[in-house]
Amino acid sequence: MKRAALKRIRRVFPNSAISPTTIMLAVVICLLGCIFCIAYKKADRRIPLLSTVAAKADAPSILDTHNSVPVENRESGIESSSRSDGWQTLRMRVTAYCPCQKCCGEYSDGITACGHRIRPGDAFAAADRQYPFGAEMIVAGYNNDQPIKVLDRGGAIRGNRLDLFFHTHEEALQWGVKYVDVKVHCK
Repeated sequence: MKRAALKRIRRVFPNSAISPTTIMLAVVICLLGCIFCIAYKKADRRIPLLSTVAAKADAPSILDTHNSVPVENRESGIESSSRSDGWQTLRMRVTAYCPCQKCCGEYSDGITACGHRIRPGDAFAAADRQYPFGAEMIVAGYNNDQPIKVLDRGGAIRGNRLDLFFHTHEEALQWGVKYVDVKVHCK
């Protein structure tokens, strides 16, 4: 079997000296490349060892490792505008949803991704996995600018995007899509 494969390769490359060791090395390199690609896609973030970004010793890292909150806006590449008292300000694309069938589809049972049962008066956000459940945020113009928590996830909520919870579909439509400053609490 190996000889037949080697003969086919030598027919394609007649004047080269390709050994079975070279072929095996090429296959192993291809497999490792595929594994790294899959790991990168699953993690949905940069692989630190392969990142080419060089950081200064006193500058914040690309990713705050304590609670996985990004220091820069991955979509636009703009660094956060301020970071004081544990709060970091980011410009985010913020949409709205309610617990109806149109917004949530089959998941319109009144229970969020973290298991929180929705009650009257609740105010919270659905965010990407980079923001852990319970992370606090202040969204300009929502909940009287009081802190809210991340209690839900969304299929289209990736990167620096938020989906704010409203109790009625009309309120959610009224919010629409806004680009606003969001303060994220970095513990």
